[in-house]
Amino acid sequence: MESAREEILSGVRAHVPALGLKMNGEPLVYLDNAATTQKPSTVLDFLSDALREGNANVHRSMYALSDRSTEAYEAAREKVRAFINAPSRENVVFTSGTTASINLVADTFCRRLGKGDVILIEADSHHSNIVPWQLAAERTGAFVKVIPTDVLLGIGRSGRVAAEEVDNLLDDKVKILAITQISNITGFLNPVSEIIAKAHAKGIPVLVDGAQGIVHGGVDVREMDCDFYAFSAHKIYGATGVGILYGKKEMLESLPPYMGGGDMVETVTYAKTTYAPLPLRFEAGTPNFIGAASLLPALEFAEYLSSGETGKVIKEEEARITGYMLERLTKDPLVELYGNPALCEGVCKAPIFTFNIKGINAGDLAQLLDKMGVAVRSGMMCAEPLLNSFGVPSALRASFAPYNTLEEAEFFVRCLDRARAMLL
Repeated sequence: MESAREEILSGVRAHVPALGLKMNGEPLVYLDNAATTQKPSTVLDFLSDALREGNANVHRSMYALSDRSTEAYEAAREKVRAFINAPSRENVVFTSGTTASINLVADTFCRRLGKGDVILIEADSHHSNIVPWQLAAERTGAFVKVIPTDVLLGIGRSGRVAAEEVDNLLDDKVKILAITQISNITGFLNPVSEIIAKAHAKGIPVLVDGAQGIVHGGVDVREMDCDFYAFSAHKIYGATGVGILYGKKEMLESLPPYMGGGDMVETVTYAKTTYAPLPLRFEAGTPNFIGAASLLPALEFAEYLSSGETGKVIKEEEARITGYMLERLTKDPLVELYGNPALCEGVCKAPIFTFNIKGINAGDLAQLLDKMGVAVRSGMMCAEPLLNSFGVPSALRASFAPYNTLEEAEFFVRCLDRARAMLL
């Protein structure tokens, strides 16, 4: 049984060349997956081949190379549609990342807001799901309110979003709700479907930041019933510089164009312009068509990781990693874990572990771990308000992907112990 597990995990890792690298003379243990994932050979080969043999602008030319590029671009859109169970390709807009997707909605939807209107967000949000709404509020006279965590309410230290407060916050002044599927700090899976149902009962649309959820939480946008869902290709084994915005058709059709330029128009005169149908009306200019097209092999890899016996082994391995990391981190009196499920009830946690060791600077710790071949993130993780609520200016984060193993988690903890001994 153990040999079968090892064979499957070894086979998975063989698809990802970067996992065989050495850093500072040591085998790489890559644990910064919440920032970006490593790419399988199928994606790397696709990108290389497309640059050599498929480099022509999409949608606009009457020659075979452009047709080939357009077909790859639209095949990736169809793959995204199927992967998230969107009703049609018109629901899928390509952008430059989760950040761009959220900015698109914040800018265009909020143009209808006025003084005193409310945009409701969560306290565990990434900066990309805070700042765009603040900018929109400044432009319109609206203001941003926050669904607090247990830390902000003074009722706990887990960092759990207090979803029970949503009922009190969803009044008639709230015009849109922007929530996080999985926090990039705590790793907690938020009850997004429950929150969406409460918002919809009051006629309030909801955007979901799925940057982490697309990998660890899975998504069916029709089952979730979100109005908008945003994620990035590079979080799920694809190229950087590519994002996806899913939107219900009626919601997208109600939004004005975000940017003007080529490919988003129907007719242009000096006096007036009419706009292309969905989704092109939101894809002005030359898109990252090769990067976007790489979503096809990237999502095929994601499906391979979640299906059949491979999917079963990986799911079990993720549970083993999460259990092991929680046991080691929570039993250490010098470690403060931000996102400890033992401190609250009814939460599920993705394998994202953000913490500090008392008396040690997180940056110093990250640098020493790097010397041992372990890549982790240190700093604010673009979630400064959430970390500040814990009373810390920075932290260390180890985030695991489906291609990581329990042995890597064990190695990380051993290296952590070595680095701590050097610094204390």
